[in-house]
Amino acid sequence: MKAFAALLDALAFAPQRNAKLRLLQRYFRETPDPDRGYGLAALTGTLTFPHAKPALIRSLVGTRTDPVLFALSYDYVGDLAETAALLWPAEGEASTPPPLARVVATLGCADKAQLPGQVTAFLDALDESGRFALLKLITGGLRVGVSARLAKTALAELGSVDVAEIEELWHGLKPPYGELFAWLEGRGARPTGHHGLGFRPMMLATSLAEAELDALDPADFAAEWKWDGIRVQVTARGGEARLWSRTGEDITRAFPDVVARMTFDAVLDGELLVVRDGVVAPFNHLQQRLGRKTVGAKRLNEYPAAIMVYDLLMENGEDLRPRPMEQRRRRLEAWTRQLSLPQVALSPLVAFSTWDDLAGMRAAARDDGIEGLMLKRWDSDYVPGRPKGPWFKWKRAPLTVDCVLMYARRGHGRRSSFYSDYTFGCWQEDNGVGRALVPVGKAYFGFTDAELAELDRWVRAHTMERYGPVRAVRPELVLEIACDSVHPSARHKSGLAMRFPRVQRIRWDKPAGEADTVEALRALIARV
Repeated sequence: MKAFAALLDALAFAPQRNAKLRLLQRYFRETPDPDRGYGLAALTGTLTFPHAKPALIRSLVGTRTDPVLFALSYDYVGDLAETAALLWPAEGEASTPPPLARVVATLGCADKAQLPGQVTAFLDALDESGRFALLKLITGGLRVGVSARLAKTALAELGSVDVAEIEELWHGLKPPYGELFAWLEGRGARPTGHHGLGFRPMMLATSLAEAELDALDPADFAAEWKWDGIRVQVTARGGEARLWSRTGEDITRAFPDVVARMTFDAVLDGELLVVRDGVVAPFNHLQQRLGRKTVGAKRLNEYPAAIMVYDLLMENGEDLRPRPMEQRRRRLEAWTRQLSLPQVALSPLVAFSTWDDLAGMRAAARDDGIEGLMLKRWDSDYVPGRPKGPWFKWKRAPLTVDCVLMYARRGHGRRSSFYSDYTFGCWQEDNGVGRALVPVGKAYFGFTDAELAELDRWVRAHTMERYGPVRAVRPELVLEIACDSVHPSARHKSGLAMRFPRVQRIRWDKPAGEADTVEALRALIARV
């Protein structure tokens, strides 16, 4: 536990990517099994504990500290694990810190009645950094600037292999990853993974600015619609099939209708959508299916899912990724012609001669519920990551609306000292009596660090009421909010939901009374 706590502490104060890589590599090289494997699992978000939850921490801290002191401290610090680690008054004589493997086994196996006493014993045995590491395991979200990809990159460099190899093996492995470390250190064979059903790292596109088009030849590129769903990968072999999200999360159980009758041997790249009678529904319909471990018959019937296929990565065991896109496209077209599954359709190419042709089609894409266009070089092979040049995403211009800041909440991590999470509203007629602000969304990004500091000062100076970490502010500041689309929503008081809202501009110059109305926002609703 001591080595893992030291790693988290060092990572939090190492802003550069290369410095984080060196810290990770040293941890993996010097920490023995199985602790290093469980540390890797924590960093990549693959540890789950059925009974160890944030509520347990609040309950335990309440037995040792004054609740008012804890509430005030939590409000100031903004992070539950950090607050509890700093406040915890250890009792009894100091003891040897437990190894990470024992902590993980206890959190994972202890029943609900035993867990409080065991976590208390761990907290008493650890120093502040150790307590912080323990509590971060329980709350999740380490927030030390390390993504799962960066941790895998450190492993790849440690073992002198390509990170794509680790990505392909990853979902067939389980903590503490003994066979993975044995392979990387030359002590064992390469793990076998999912026997063909594992996730293959996806190729991603870079955003395109219109000014960049002048340097590109239209003849070198194919164009496709950028559908408004979520990117997925289908892996099917031997009568089994898996459905993976873009980040490699197995979402098969939530979409049994999609993988039904997939008896082919192939790996497909595509977009998961809700489709009714051949018509693609808006994204908010797909949201009714996302985030669920299982889905009932009623929801399956109301929101039927399907995949619009972009690419064919493997067919009958043959790896097509090194082949140019033009060849893969021909293979994909021939493959889909032979297929008779209603839940799989070929995403059509968009015919064009000039960039102006595409610009006009992109501008009209919103009417059809399409995000924009994808441009892919005909000669591009399929490589993991986001290489610059082969693929571009040319999204439609965002929708914008002027809203009034209503509430601000403290952020987390490095933002814990700032009011950085904003709830904003639009004006609505109040039964003919007058106008009232109605919340329409929340935004956490889109502003610079300098603008965040300005907004934080403004919030503190214009606070009317406090609700723990949340402040209600005077309705005087206008924020220009950009979003990708607007949809009806029964879950929100305004009856509306915005997709990917972000602060585009702070309208210091605009009076709050001139902000937009709910009706103006409703006029932007995507087709349903």
